[in-house]
Amino acid sequence: MTVPIVISALLRASVYTRWLHLITGGVFAGICVMVAPGFSTSLPRTLLMCLISPLPVLALAALLPGTRHAEGIQARWLLRPRDGAEISVDSSRTLSDRRRTGLWLLFRVWFGAVVLALTVNAFSLAGELALAPFREGPLRVSGIRLLDSDSHLLGPLLVPPLVLALMWTVVAAGALDLRAARMFLSPSPAEQLAEVERRAEQLLERNRLAAELHDSIGHALTLAVLQAGAARQLAATDPAFVERALTVIEETGRRAMDDLERTVGILRDAPEGPRARPTLAELDSLLDNARIAGAPIIADITPRVEDIPSVVSREAYRILQEAVTNALRHAPGCAVAIDLNVDDACLELRVANPLLARTPVSSRPGGKGLQGVKERAVLLGGEINARPQGGHWIVEARLPLRLTL
Repeated sequence: MTVPIVISALLRASVYTRWLHLITGGVFAGICVMVAPGFSTSLPRTLLMCLISPLPVLALAALLPGTRHAEGIQARWLLRPRDGAEISVDSSRTLSDRRRTGLWLLFRVWFGAVVLALTVNAFSLAGELALAPFREGPLRVSGIRLLDSDSHLLGPLLVPPLVLALMWTVVAAGALDLRAARMFLSPSPAEQLAEVERRAEQLLERNRLAAELHDSIGHALTLAVLQAGAARQLAATDPAFVERALTVIEETGRRAMDDLERTVGILRDAPEGPRARPTLAELDSLLDNARIAGAPIIADITPRVEDIPSVVSREAYRILQEAVTNALRHAPGCAVAIDLNVDDACLELRVANPLLARTPVSSRPGGKGLQGVKERAVLLGGEINARPQGGHWIVEARLPLRLTL
């Protein structure tokens, strides 16, 4: 069982892509040696020049912001980390980024030169061993006597262990190369903070879209159910009411479809649709639909609704819509009292409806709608309170008109 596992590890594509990544660094070192002044065929001098000659080029490359970006892309593509986010593909922005990029380039070239030398010499030795039976005299490699004349037949038998040892050396070298990439090319603290902020913004946006869909679709469905039920009961006695009910169902359905299309467009990064999010300017339509649904609305609305900032007006509309929807759902046919007042500093909203005996109070405050309403108020720096009081369910909100960032 162990042997197949050992062999299967050598069949992974990442082993050979990491090998290629290392060899390219060694090839770069070899090119620098060949173009450097005073090139010599002496092995010790060649190895020393492999370490020294690339330094000026690597130092200049590390100063370029795009070098870190290019090295990050190569590392992700060839080293194949399990989590690509471990290796940054951003350009260098700070001195620390350039310093780490320079250390990475130095490691990649020097370590790549070592791996390339091992690879070339191992394959050269394997070739010598494979051809040993066809040679005369002792087998010597770089002046070292490996096999005597009467031991040449052992040469081909030593090739598989040599190649296997080379492959496992490459596996270990690739793992070390990946670890170095994670160390030198990992996101900087500033990049990590930016990524956390980006994910937090995405989460907030998803929560906002979820609240939008809940409020819009929930309101539309509640009105449709109530209107359809009332129309069914009065179909034979009040055709005019049935027509009004069907009109309200049609209008609220279209509004819900518009909100759904706009939300899907945002999720697809599409441009904003022709209809923006509703504001308190559409408050009369909201209250009229609630009245047609059978809920007497007693509204005391300030005349300064048009002066409310758009972001506050949008969120206040959704808060009021959710409060009215809950009143229609939990206390159908009961009067709903709405007070909306605006001064120079804030918007104050109060919605009250009777609590019916068949509706448990504990079931009212725990829904997703109220949670979304609270999130809207908190994001604006305001506050909201929903509670039973004196046989009524009270929703009170206070939203500042000037946002403090």
